[in-house]
Amino acid sequence: MGAVGGTSHAFSGGGAHRLYRHGHSPVHGLPPHTKLAAAFAFVVVVVSTPREAMWAFGVYALLLAAVAYAARVPAAFLLKRLLIEVPFVAFAVLMPFVAEGGRIDVLGLSLSVNGLWGAWNVLAKGTLGVAASVLLAATTELRELLLGLQRLKLPPLLVQIASFMIRYGDVITDEMRRMRIARGFEATGVRHWGVLAKSAGALFIRSYERGERVHLAMVSRGYAGAMPVIDEATASRAQWSSALALPCAALVVCLLGWVL
Repeated sequence: MGAVGGTSHAFSGGGAHRLYRHGHSPVHGLPPHTKLAAAFAFVVVVVSTPREAMWAFGVYALLLAAVAYAARVPAAFLLKRLLIEVPFVAFAVLMPFVAEGGRIDVLGLSLSVNGLWGAWNVLAKGTLGVAASVLLAATTELRELLLGLQRLKLPPLLVQIASFMIRYGDVITDEMRRMRIARGFEATGVRHWGVLAKSAGALFIRSYERGERVHLAMVSRGYAGAMPVIDEATASRAQWSSALALPCAALVVCLLGWVL
């Protein structure tokens, strides 16, 4: 029963994740592999844009805003999830102070010109890339993302590894929650590090044992190293055209950025 329960928990196909926002917009309805290809192409175009073409990044932001509007993703939802890039923002803020090259005085501070351009480059391209990823996750269920990777002919082993990492991440998180409830304990300082170390060891053993049970259950059900493809995600020419409208528009902006 434990093996069967573990299998159903880890591989039941519950596709919703915290970044996903349920909806029935035209963006939600696009096949997952078209959205993956569009997001990847958009990020490549953004990264290829010269940092001096500052206006181009504003246009990219407007394009993403149009996608968010079509997907009915609120600005607050998007901005809240952009907080994940705070460490990169901190790194970018330090660049003008530590970079070498010509200096310029700004509000009484001596800043590196190259550092300022580097900070702008990191902030602009990083923010746009994260925003595109958030929109992709907000409009595509987890299970669909994995199916999209399969459809794009990503190596099956990599898709399986990604699937197991994501699903077992949920399993381990659930184990941690159950252990915390059972112990009635919450770490509050350095003096609790010993307890945390013992808890981490117990969590590893429990997760390893649960993984073995799940693997045995999968083998008993016919698993031979490859996950079966249940749904074939296909896309029409119109759907590809809709999905690639974003990177194609961004490509035009990028080319103008190099020319102007």
